[in-house]
Amino acid sequence: MGTPTPRTVVASPSSTAAGSPTPMELLRSRGYIALLILGAAVGVPVAIVAYFYLEAVSKAQRFFLTDLPHDLGFAGTPVWWPIPMVAVGGLLVGLSLRYLPGTGGHNPAEGFVAGPTVSARDMPGVAAASLATLAFGAVLGPEAPLVLIGSGLAVLIARLVKRDAPAKALVIVGAAGSFAAISTLLISPLAGAFLLLEAVGVGGSMVSVVLAPGLLAAGIGALIFVGLNHITGFGTFSLAVPNIPVLGTPTVGEFGWAIAIGLAAGVLGTAIRRLAFQIQPYVSRRTLLATPVAGLVVGGLAALFAAVTDKGPEQVLFSGQTALPPLIQQAGAWSVGELLLLVACKSLAYSVSLSSFRGGPTFPGMFIGAAGGLALSHLAGLPLTAGVGMGVGAMTVVMLGGLPLTAVLLTLLFLQAEAVNLISVVIVAVVVAWVTAARLSPWSRPRPPAATHGGRAADPSTADRHNP
Repeated sequence: MGTPTPRTVVASPSSTAAGSPTPMELLRSRGYIALLILGAAVGVPVAIVAYFYLEAVSKAQRFFLTDLPHDLGFAGTPVWWPIPMVAVGGLLVGLSLRYLPGTGGHNPAEGFVAGPTVSARDMPGVAAASLATLAFGAVLGPEAPLVLIGSGLAVLIARLVKRDAPAKALVIVGAAGSFAAISTLLISPLAGAFLLLEAVGVGGSMVSVVLAPGLLAAGIGALIFVGLNHITGFGTFSLAVPNIPVLGTPTVGEFGWAIAIGLAAGVLGTAIRRLAFQIQPYVSRRTLLATPVAGLVVGGLAALFAAVTDKGPEQVLFSGQTALPPLIQQAGAWSVGELLLLVACKSLAYSVSLSSFRGGPTFPGMFIGAAGGLALSHLAGLPLTAGVGMGVGAMTVVMLGGLPLTAVLLTLLFLQAEAVNLISVVIVAVVVAWVTAARLSPWSRPRPPAATHGGRAADPSTADRHNP
């Protein structure tokens, strides 16, 4: 049997087997205290690894897009430069999927899914595929790889400390590692708790008991993250967008816009995922050929956008996490046409990346939502900050696969200066988008492939091992 997931281990009171300890009994046990200590301990190495992982991604992106063209004698980054760069990234992803153990991490087109803890054997594949994805410009984020690396590292440490650790304890320690890793990115242990709580689907009276080691690991990890900034001088990672336009009390018109934006995000996000699922079978059958081709498409879209506008290709490339604050702060420098072209190019590049690369689905969706909200804010009755907030929240819930609490919280973390005035309209947009996407879900992905290999459907993530 494979490693059990938190969803199968953590049961509600109605489904707990007879003789299992109650939450209070578990909380009072000596073993649980040891589990809390271990959770705090794993937060330190996980935060260190996450910190330098994110720093490596940041430096690699800057090197391949900006420094390397300059070193080769170009005055600036040529318009066509992203095309070979993302193709090289696609080739490296294809090689890692073909020759390294595992599947390189979760399928990002599925949204944010917290599955089984990755084994130590599979961690190099996750790291290699995600770094090739993120460094060369594919339109995905670092959150999903961080969760897998954090959980895998935490379980590895737990097994080194106690070789005969029970499976349930390893699941909780793995979750603690995921908390610590994702909290370094989101700069908030509570945001990490919301994300993983909704993704895993933990419920019942065991919630607090299971989350406590993870929250402790996340809190310790956050301290380590701040300390590493002072030691290394690399800088901090912050989600909050400073200097955003002030927003007044929500109006009736803004609630109407929240409904409209929620509907639009539900349709657009579903279309992005639908296209990704349509492309995936072709990529999985010929990974070594198809992933570089997918990279050419992503790079071509970035080059097209840079050629048509006076903006750089980085607006289309990468996850959009670092490009989002300047997009909002410099909104006056963007025309409606440029914003609409950005949404179109980024959405297509995002869809191709979801189908072929390895990374997280969160930040590109947030960026597309923000760009769409900015474009709509040129219309009457929609303030800029409100449009951005509604767009970010609505697209986030769709691309995460339906995590409404997390979508609202992430939006408010980004726009925290106006969180109080935004919360009501963001909630409306998120709920409308969530329901719309759920209604469209039968259309969002094609029928499963015909049964093969003895009557069982072929696994797209492993098909390339038989068809290099």
